[in-house]
Amino acid sequence: MEAPPKRWYREPWPWILMAGPFIVIVAGFVTAWIAISTSDPLVTDDYYKKGLAVDQTIARSRLAAERGIAARFKLTSEGIDLQLVSAVPLDANPASLTLALSHPTRAGLDQTVELRSADGGRYVAALRLPASGHWIVVIEDDAQTWRLMGNVVLPALGETVIGGPSATGKGS
Repeated sequence: MEAPPKRWYREPWPWILMAGPFIVIVAGFVTAWIAISTSDPLVTDDYYKKGLAVDQTIARSRLAAERGIAARFKLTSEGIDLQLVSAVPLDANPASLTLALSHPTRAGLDQTVELRSADGGRYVAALRLPASGHWIVVIEDDAQTWRLMGNVVLPALGETVIGGPSATGKGS
């Protein structure tokens, strides 16, 4: 005596074979929902104004290079101690500097601090030491006439130097 054949929905293989396409359909809906519900911060409405601002920023970086401005700093758990030096004497040392630490991929970790003049081109500020890894450092004077930009890999041992004259003598 033979047992009657099972109906198709009581067999495991049709369900196993249908699971793959079903998972793909669900993943497609989840992906569409994520794309619709989140914004893309890289896209800007005023791209032309942003482009003009980039030109001004490049000009400020070029001015710092022409003057041979460099910043030597050390990041510690207490804060930052920065020494500003220049190949061409500055008219006067700025009263304050703005330092921005930016993570290349995680904007939520970015920090901006104002460094106050201590004495003789030295600037200090309290700073929360960021996570280890690659960081972009931007230093600007209070009048925003020049700026320095460089990279630092944390934790950094010793002093980091950004800016200064290049090998061609025109600045970097």
